[in-house]
Amino acid sequence: MTQESNTPSDDLEKQPEAEVPAVEETTDEVVDSVGADSEEQKLIGELQEQVLSLKDQVLRAHAEMENVRRRSQEEVTKARKFGIESFAEGLIPVKDSLEAALAVENQSFDALKEGMDTTLRQLASAFERNYLKEIAPAVGDKFDPNVHQAISSIPNSDVEANGVVQVLQKGYTISERVLRPALVIVSAG
Repeated sequence: MTQESNTPSDDLEKQPEAEVPAVEETTDEVVDSVGADSEEQKLIGELQEQVLSLKDQVLRAHAEMENVRRRSQEEVTKARKFGIESFAEGLIPVKDSLEAALAVENQSFDALKEGMDTTLRQLASAFERNYLKEIAPAVGDKFDPNVHQAISSIPNSDVEANGVVQVLQKGYTISERVLRPALVIVSAG
């Protein structure tokens, strides 16, 4: 039998080689990880700037919406307060004419009637400028429940059933909205 001599150098050869990183590889990995960290930090910084920018934009948009809401509310308040200004301006001459007519003593019936006609034209003009229109159906017009209010129904052979026989009170619309329906009597047929 032969014996192999085990020398320390032989033991080293038999053992698997330990992986010892080369100095170059370690340096490259450190540089890569530092580069990756700086790129990540740069990306994080950019994203944080975008977030801050977006937060600023949201705050500005919110402030603008609040300003628009406040201005709209002020405009609605002004519209309610001064919405009838045009109509009131149209009625002032009517009032002036009525006061002037009442101030004159001992006037003739014809002069009074002429003054009332003039005043009525002023009032009609004010109505027209402010889109206030009369609802005055003619005898025989078909009853329309959207703009007429039937007070009663009477038998009438001259007017078709559900036709207007008589207008008791004119109605009015303002910009196609009914303010007051016309009060009518309709035919029962």
